[in-house]
Amino acid sequence: MVTAATRWQNWAGNETAAPRRVLTPRSAAEVAEAVAGAARDGLTVRMTGSGHSFTPVAVTDGVLLRPDGLRAVRAVDPAAGQVTVAAGCPLRELNEYLRIRGLALRNMGDIQEQTVAGAIQTGTHGTGRDLGGIAAQVTALELVRADGELVTCSAEQDAKLFQAARVGLGALGVLTAVTFHVVPAFLLQAREEPMKWAEVIARLDELTSENEHFEFYWFPHTDGCLTKRNNPTTGPAQPLPGWRYRLDDEFLSNTLFGLTCRLGQRYPGSIPTINGIATRALGARQYTDTSHRVFTSPRRVRFKEQEYAIPREQLAAALAEVRALFARRDWRISFPIEIRVAPADDIWLSTAYGRATGYIAIHVFHRAPHEDYFREVEAVMTAVGGRPHWGKMHTRDAAYLGGVYSRFADFVALRDDLDPARRFSNPYLDQVLGS
Repeated sequence: MVTAATRWQNWAGNETAAPRRVLTPRSAAEVAEAVAGAARDGLTVRMTGSGHSFTPVAVTDGVLLRPDGLRAVRAVDPAAGQVTVAAGCPLRELNEYLRIRGLALRNMGDIQEQTVAGAIQTGTHGTGRDLGGIAAQVTALELVRADGELVTCSAEQDAKLFQAARVGLGALGVLTAVTFHVVPAFLLQAREEPMKWAEVIARLDELTSENEHFEFYWFPHTDGCLTKRNNPTTGPAQPLPGWRYRLDDEFLSNTLFGLTCRLGQRYPGSIPTINGIATRALGARQYTDTSHRVFTSPRRVRFKEQEYAIPREQLAAALAEVRALFARRDWRISFPIEIRVAPADDIWLSTAYGRATGYIAIHVFHRAPHEDYFREVEAVMTAVGGRPHWGKMHTRDAAYLGGVYSRFADFVALRDDLDPARRFSNPYLDQVLGS
């Protein structure tokens, strides 16, 4: 087990930790040893992922476990459609491993920087008419409990723990391995085109029902939206030419966008004009490529984010209310608002538990103030029973969350049973689950 520097910061830079010690375990046995050692010393334990959460979910002043030593693929069974991977494996590495073997995850979010454990523990998701988030593709988990015991769970073995721990916030144990259901590798045809706000809202039901994966971005202070439709296809593959990828995804979406964000921070009054120019410059494009290359994109401009999951039938009305806020408030927001959908699932603390879901994600440049914007949009979301993404900024507490998750009390009771001493707790979990 390797000891690392005792300082940690998340990707956005808004959360830091100064733990008593930082360890990099290289096996499940070393994770168990670290948990036992923390118990002897009366310290809490948290495992970080890649730091892409905007909440302090991984923060601890006790023992912080780094995932870097737990990144191997343990086993793959193409016939059964199963792959078991160590908890610290980045999604990028898993995607490439699967691609080489003619396999793939069925659905993904829009980045692949997270570790597999970090992604599922916070409920990372993409967009899908019929396909849920990453945790919905998990078939088994291996974890170290607070008593130091290494256990496995699945739908057939300790089903209650499995239903809770797939999106478990690290509160039920330290994940050491994840088994995913995988499918034969497939191509996605991406169709991206600008569209006006009124047309997107009028056609929202059509666009989400006729496409396997639909999302759109609205540029505040404008009527402009960018729509994205991704659907499976038999091919042939027609990936973006290298020059087009470098121009669109690297230069325009990252380098130039980063420059305009810094300009907007210095001169906020310029943001509506900049957004207007951006929407007029949006162009349509269509390409076909390996699924994970279509699902994900590089995100190099750092930001802070809040995202809420609301009942799908409330999506259009909630969006209209958010847009109306811009007419009433003197905000200057450079980042587009992202809208996605997902089907209902059965994972206790999944934001899509028990209901078809619409997602509304808002962002600001990482150096920009966010408080007023996030607070007022959050009020719109909570008015319709919204559930905050566990890894993105929000102010909700256990009293509120107990009212929007029907299995919340069951999760808390299981946590009381498995970790009565709160070995895996931190202030964020005290806020959202109760102390």
